[in-house]
Amino acid sequence: MNRTLLLLTAILSSLCGTSLAAEKPNLIWIMADDLGYGDLGCYGQQVIQTPRLDRMAREGIRFTQFYAGATVCAPSRSVLLTGQHQGHTRVRGNAGRTNPLAQALRPEDVTVAEMLKGAGYATALIGKWGLGDVGEAECGLPRKQGFDLFFGYLNQHRAHNHFPEFLWRNEERIALPNKVTAVGDFGGGYATEALLYADDLFADEALKFVAGHQERPFFLYWSMVIPHANNERTRALKDGAHVPDYGPYALEDWPAPDRGQAAMITRLDSYVGRMLDQLHQLGLADNTLVIFTSDNGPHNESNHNLERFEPSGPLTGIKRSLTDGGIREPMIAWWPGKVKPGSESGHVGYFGDWMATAAELAGAAVPEGCDSISFVPSLLGDPDRQKQHEFLYWEFHERGFSQAALYQGHWKGIRERSPDAPLQVFDLKNDIAEKNNVAADNPDITAKLDNYLKTVRSETPDWPIKTPPPPKKR
Repeated sequence: MNRTLLLLTAILSSLCGTSLAAEKPNLIWIMADDLGYGDLGCYGQQVIQTPRLDRMAREGIRFTQFYAGATVCAPSRSVLLTGQHQGHTRVRGNAGRTNPLAQALRPEDVTVAEMLKGAGYATALIGKWGLGDVGEAECGLPRKQGFDLFFGYLNQHRAHNHFPEFLWRNEERIALPNKVTAVGDFGGGYATEALLYADDLFADEALKFVAGHQERPFFLYWSMVIPHANNERTRALKDGAHVPDYGPYALEDWPAPDRGQAAMITRLDSYVGRMLDQLHQLGLADNTLVIFTSDNGPHNESNHNLERFEPSGPLTGIKRSLTDGGIREPMIAWWPGKVKPGSESGHVGYFGDWMATAAELAGAAVPEGCDSISFVPSLLGDPDRQKQHEFLYWEFHERGFSQAALYQGHWKGIRERSPDAPLQVFDLKNDIAEKNNVAADNPDITAKLDNYLKTVRSETPDWPIKTPPPPKKR
């Protein structure tokens, strides 16, 4: 679907008036930042309290093998918005300052927001963007990529600071009363006088958007920053778990980063509860699909103790790993009257599938060039109608070039740091922790995965394959 067709669809949709609200469900995608598969009670967490998300799972469906778009922030979001896997999507890594345009969507990239806007939806992004900034030829700004409203951080590095000195409302810079100490390469710093917590503001803004858009279907992409660390504060104070208070963990005999990490997760849990309560209060619950997930696996950047919380659960690895701990996410879907309460799905899906899912629910066409399969049948308890991916794909551009693929839902291939590295193969059905390399025992499977990894990605000058330099001679 090109932009001209999207525009025509939007014009036709607008002629239908408010009748759209009764025909098409509202869509809310809530995404945490660096939350692990095992960080929620409904996924096995024993220490951190997440009562509202646990209740959401009891009232909805819990997916057990749903994957992020990437193992780090920016490409995962690009996969989500474009419906293309990491070998095809525009942004394939965290570019930093070396090439900021490599981390920006372009005018030709059609997003799920544009597709839904063309189907008559009001669209909003609240929170962290990370796919375009001011001063970068103005590429990738949210309102140029299909969002009617934006409030939050454009630059993902500035989002390290949970008490920022400014946020953006559309293209207007909004000053905040926080006093910030500049630390690190990107000026994100940390607040020495902390008054306004960004995610508190985002929660209020998300509720406000929903309350103000009841006359037509809406799509809200609520992109939280917590529990991401303030990396600059970690370097300066050895504590990147920046939160207004420690909540129920204030009296725990834990180091401050541990109390802060737990408090951030419980705080985000309360935000989700506020949204679900409001949907009931406004009479919108039965016509609203809410999905909660995380952009990639858990971090260890706050200086907190991973052993205390076991954020990856039974999985191996964390953020920046291509083992499942870095990419398999909690994913809960809630839609009263449509999704069976207390249900569970083992359907193997990933962020790129949101495009086809949203299109099916909105009665829209999926844009050309997507790697997307709708998971609506799984949501509605009709697994016999659910299509399956033959392969899923990820890559990672830090410390060399790594790749991973999933074949038939359980054969996992990983090639680390070089396209010439030996391929490791794991059978997730019998080895969820990816401890045993079975490549030699399964030559046919290994050959399929090897061929796929060699042919799956399209070349792009922004994200070429790089090999690490040879080790220095001693």
